[in-house]
Amino acid sequence: MPKQKTHSGLKKRIKVTGSGKLMRGKAYSNHLAASKTTKQNRQLRGETGVSASDYKRIKQLISNLK
Repeated sequence: MPKQKTHSGLKKRIKVTGSGKLMRGKAYSNHLAASKTTKQNRQLRGETGVSASDYKRIKQLISNLK
């Protein structure tokens, strides 16, 4: 049987913590920052956890990622 491959696009966007949680970057932060308020830009920094409804699907797609 063929092996399950890690989803190439997703492995660049998701990080797995030491405890096994999935972390992702926040949306709306890549460009057009000048038109957003300072508060918006500040709150878009950093990472947040993957939602519970997406967790199972994403975990399967990055099954080989450590």
